[in-house]
Amino acid sequence: MFRKIGVLIGLLAASPALVAFANPLPKSAQGDGLPWWGWLLIIIVLVVLVLLIWWCLRRRAGKKARPAAEAAAPARPVPPAPDDLERIEGIGPKIAGLLQAAGITTFAQLAATNVGRLKQILTDAGIRIADPTTWAEQARLAAAGKWNELQALQDKLKGGRQV
Repeated sequence: MFRKIGVLIGLLAASPALVAFANPLPKSAQGDGLPWWGWLLIIIVLVVLVLLIWWCLRRRAGKKARPAAEAAAPARPVPPAPDDLERIEGIGPKIAGLLQAAGITTFAQLAATNVGRLKQILTDAGIRIADPTTWAEQARLAAAGKWNELQALQDKLKGGRQV
């Protein structure tokens, strides 16, 4: 379709020059017309105009095609939005920062992490007081959106430990 439009524009732009050359002026009016270089100048201007229009249309078609190509490209996996891990009993700002640095940013990730790895993260940071044994259960409830059940469980805990 783009080529058809370009051809039509080219024909429309060139038609006045073609008509002028196809129908020469009568002998009596030949001295009053444009000299040959005037017609050449008109043709050059029209050709430049056609090229500018062609360039603009091509550029516009490229901009429309680009979003379609981007939509067809495979989507990159979007990392999940981080959750507020401090809502888990026993996790404060410092431990939440350690977990985020270790790549654990959501309740689901925390629930899937085994206790041994959590203890290793804490030990490497020099934290010996925290007990991560109930964090996975709390994180499962939080990930599922069961806030009332989470609150009931946290009411039975002290510092993240069973009382």
